[in-house]
Amino acid sequence: MDQDDPAEALTELREKRLGLLELLQAAAGSGLAVYTVWALLLQPGFRRVPLRLQPQPTKFLIQVPYIGASARQVENVLSLLRGRPGKMVDLGSGDGRIVLAAHQCGLRPAVGYELNPWLVGLARLHAWRAGCSGSVCYHRKDLWKVSLRDCHNVSVFLAPSVLPLLEDKLQVELPAGARVVSGRFPFPTWKPVAVVGEGTDRVWAYDVHGAGPAVSSSGVPIKAIPESSST
Repeated sequence: MDQDDPAEALTELREKRLGLLELLQAAAGSGLAVYTVWALLLQPGFRRVPLRLQPQPTKFLIQVPYIGASARQVENVLSLLRGRPGKMVDLGSGDGRIVLAAHQCGLRPAVGYELNPWLVGLARLHAWRAGCSGSVCYHRKDLWKVSLRDCHNVSVFLAPSVLPLLEDKLQVELPAGARVVSGRFPFPTWKPVAVVGEGTDRVWAYDVHGAGPAVSSSGVPIKAIPESSST
């Protein structure tokens, strides 16, 4: 057929358009896959701070994405809680690795609270594979609605924007003698009694006395007991 034949030219054009359409379809499919992972695994795990807990005039929700703790971070948390009596809870427990490790090192009962249903399911799967499905508890629940009045050991891995608000909740609800361990970021006004690790693996321990770690009326922390640290 002649190269200038209109029919042949039209056929080639259609083939090129088809190739472009396939490319667009592939790109759309990839984008949909990424969005699906986001929607199912990450977006539901954003912890929202209720408006009533936010300082005015803030009018938006603070959202905190899930980032799993590393093995070093888990061990640093346990080094500050190991051997302590009483209930242990992880607020924003993600895939449950801290709760499971806490149970395995003798911190019992160990309970995790997580808003993302997929991560709660993953945590329960990990517990089942470890033979601890009947021993550890994971609840799909907003950490702001959880009562902490019977919790003596608390771990949190949350963004710094949330920690000032969490301080208030912990001060009001935790019993005297409770210990709070914060990973990655310290509480803004509390004085740690121990610090372990370096960089992003660093964790801070705070002991609660009465209505929470002592702070002055201006928000400056009062050193209640001698500070210690280990590496």
